Amino acid sequence: MNASPDVRVVNGACPHDCPDTCALQVHVQAGKVIKVQGRADHPSTHGALCTKVSRYPERTHHAERLLSPLKRVSAKTEPPRFEPVSWEAALADIAARLGAIAARDPQRIQPYSYAGTMGLLQGGSMADRLWNRLGAARLDRTICASAGATALNLTYGSRVGMHLRFFAESKLILIWGSNSIASNLHFWTYANQAKRNGAKLICIDPRRTETADKCHEHLALRPGSDGALALALIHELIRHDWLDHDYLERCVDGWPELRERALQWSPERAAPLTGLTVEQIQNLARDYGTTAPAAIRLNYGMQRVRGGGNAVRLIALLPCLIGAWKHRAGGLLLSTSGYAAPYKNNDALERPDLLGDRAPRLVNMSAIGDALLRADPPIEALVVYNSNPAAVAPENGQVVRGLQRPDLFTVVIEQFMTDTADLADYVLPATTQMEHLDVHTSYGHTDVLINEPAIAPLGQAKPNTQIFRELAAAMGFGAEAWAQEDDESLARSALRGIDFEQLRANGFVPLPLPEAPFAAGGWPTPHGKVWADHPEIGLPDFVPNLESAETAPALATRYPLAMISPPARNFLNSSFVNVQSLRDIEREPVLEMHASDAAARGLSDGAWARVFNARGEQRLRVALNGRARPGVVNGLGVWWRKFGVDGKNVNELTHQGLTDLGGGASFYDCLVEVEAVPA
Repeated sequence: MNASPDVRVVNGACPHDCPDTCALQVHVQAGKVIKVQGRADHPSTHGALCTKVSRYPERTHHAERLLSPLKRVSAKTEPPRFEPVSWEAALADIAARLGAIAARDPQRIQPYSYAGTMGLLQGGSMADRLWNRLGAARLDRTICASAGATALNLTYGSRVGMHLRFFAESKLILIWGSNSIASNLHFWTYANQAKRNGAKLICIDPRRTETADKCHEHLALRPGSDGALALALIHELIRHDWLDHDYLERCVDGWPELRERALQWSPERAAPLTGLTVEQIQNLARDYGTTAPAAIRLNYGMQRVRGGGNAVRLIALLPCLIGAWKHRAGGLLLSTSGYAAPYKNNDALERPDLLGDRAPRLVNMSAIGDALLRADPPIEALVVYNSNPAAVAPENGQVVRGLQRPDLFTVVIEQFMTDTADLADYVLPATTQMEHLDVHTSYGHTDVLINEPAIAPLGQAKPNTQIFRELAAAMGFGAEAWAQEDDESLARSALRGIDFEQLRANGFVPLPLPEAPFAAGGWPTPHGKVWADHPEIGLPDFVPNLESAETAPALATRYPLAMISPPARNFLNSSFVNVQSLRDIEREPVLEMHASDAAARGLSDGAWARVFNARGEQRLRVALNGRARPGVVNGLGVWWRKFGVDGKNVNELTHQGLTDLGGGASFYDCLVEVEAVPA
């Protein structure tokens, strides 16, 4: 319904990398977005939005929006200077440069994109078609969730889990590696409802987050020790026989082997590794083994260490051991994206057939710094969209040095002049979610949503799909059918088994799923059982951090503090950092420290500190706010480098080592030292 005769209300969907995938109502007046609200009739959104997305009008109509193509006129090692250029001239030059490289070796062209938008159209589609047609290098998109995703696939057979809304009925909820109040707001609504109904909430996180503040108990384990804790919990479930033997027999393959391994992991063994007490581990096991229905909200923070994949495998087995899946309010939720997979028509959108029998090299995005500096043959062209690698990629000092190569041709498709755009040869203006059509699935609930364009593209901005369509034409592919398909046709072909007219009319459509999908087993593995002992890689185990006192004692002597870099509450990865009202709330990049660690280094609250290791350094304001545990510092991210006091952010310090499964980034597996510096 329209709010007033001159205001239109358009159905939309939040595009950002968040499990909530909110259904939006976009209010438009005189061609301008004046308000964005959550839809009250969408079950998981229930009318509420996070602070970030509620500021979307400010972001869309930001004074610094990129509204015309820009061409670099300064050296990449100098302060960036650009001049406006026409779309025709920009695309002609880009097409000529890419075409010349492709004629020699197309895999020297490297696309780089991630989840700046999660839409099936603007996130890929026409871009994927162009790269397949060219035979450009492929990108292994690992930077966020690949360790956990791979672990779920190896355990459950797919990325499946509990329904969000049934957490409200749980009697015990373990919130493991998640600051839900900041990064999963609508889950927190249901968890809080359960809490009001008498449920116990336990937060497991190295940092005392805003969520931990609201839980009954906070277990501040050491970063990277989650697998050891999970094994000790299994040990206690076995020792006290808090097991569902019927479910184990019918639904879990490899239980005897896992049992033997877990019996080697007493709480006494796990306690020094986790930094928890024996009693804390025993009490957690007792709560989990004797309370039904028990649920786990697992999130991706805990899998951003070398052993993250094995840890997720172990935690994902916990609800299988106690039969929690028999209840609709029991089980685990990390991702629900596997439910939508059968409905997504990826082949129609991406056209892998255009690649033919070619097999271009695959570059891991989590090691893009190394790839830009050392790939053989070298990367000659980089096309970045839906991402900001100069800020978000690990060890970004190397990323920046790679982007500064004078022989690297870089094109960035963006809405704002990010750190990466500052180092581009061409910057092409992209639309925001308010200005284009898209279709969305979710990894936190089980609905499909459509995003209708609420306003016309501002200035000369164009949707990603249109930019790649026009680039394909400039490269000589315009007459080919794959390059001519418009966004309406792409949207209609994006999903199988979903009535598109119903989706368009309602704005969202729920996937048809049972309330307790695995109450009787039926897991999406070839044999219908959960894998405790996988036939290809065996049993899960505790895998220690790459950088820790146990694995690298000499390094830990030089850099004795573990650093994690969870997102600042009012940013989402590197999105929203340039929204002034949100940056005003965050004020400045900070380093949270425990009072004892700060005192040992002569640091007080509000002092300036240098945090450093062999990879780099950053200057940060010390915050003694009670959120850091001893031995761990929290460098909140992901600030744009240009907003750091020294032109850097926390990823100056992170490394490019990969996780045990999925080849993911190990952001939270990082040792540093901290010292006082003058203001």
